[in-house]
Amino acid sequence: MTTKEFSYSLNEHSESLRPFAMRLTKDSDDANDLMQDTMLKAFTNRDKFSDGTNLKAWLYTIMKNTFITRYQQIKRRATFVDTTENMHFLNSGEVLIENGVFGSFAMSDIWQRISLLEDCYKVPFLMHHEGYKYYEIAEELNLPIGTVKNRIHLARKSLKEQLSVYKAD
Repeated sequence: MTTKEFSYSLNEHSESLRPFAMRLTKDSDDANDLMQDTMLKAFTNRDKFSDGTNLKAWLYTIMKNTFITRYQQIKRRATFVDTTENMHFLNSGEVLIENGVFGSFAMSDIWQRISLLEDCYKVPFLMHHEGYKYYEIAEELNLPIGTVKNRIHLARKSLKEQLSVYKAD
């Protein structure tokens, strides 16, 4: 297969790889990067491809291996290895250990805000929080299922607005 024919075949299969890249990375920019790396590796290693074999499967394998390699590199970079004698610098770096006080304040504030909700919103919300299904809540409260879903949605929305100070950046 000539270089031109190989390039044409790569181009034909590139769009079928995009959903696989999205499934692996779960981000469109990372998926585009993975697609580009895959195509580059395939093109630079075209001499290793055997004519008559499945090009699409070969590309999927390259993409999967590229993703795994990149993931392992990121994990290695994030690992802190202490090389000091007697490990004097264990708390260096950007690692913080919380003692749970902030979590208690947050939970206290959350439950306080829930208690301030009107009963028509609070009761379905708490039942859903306890694990009841929508239809079970509807039967218990003798309400249409759409009303139950709407009230839970409005309760969540209200709590989200009131508790925006806890929003993670």
